[in-house]
Amino acid sequence: MLVLSRQRDESIIIGDNIVITVVDIRGDKVRLGIQAPTEIPVHRQEVYEAIQRDSQTSNNGKPSSIPTPRQ
Repeated sequence: MLVLSRQRDESIIIGDNIVITVVDIRGDKVRLGIQAPTEIPVHRQEVYEAIQRDSQTSNNGKPSSIPTPRQ
C-alpha cells in the first residue's frame, strides 16, 4: 500500500485520467473529490461490497454467465 500525505486542495493522480483531491479536513474526517472517466466505477468500500453481495445473490452464488464458444 502506498501511503501519501496531502493537505487541503492537494491532489494525487492515478494513471493519466484519475485525480483525487483533498477537498476538506474536519477533525478525523477527510473529504475527497474524485475525477475519473465515467466508464470507471467509483464506490465507497461498503457500497462496493454490497454490490458484490447483490451480484452473487442474483446469480445464486454462481459466477456470471459468459458465453463460451461451441465446440
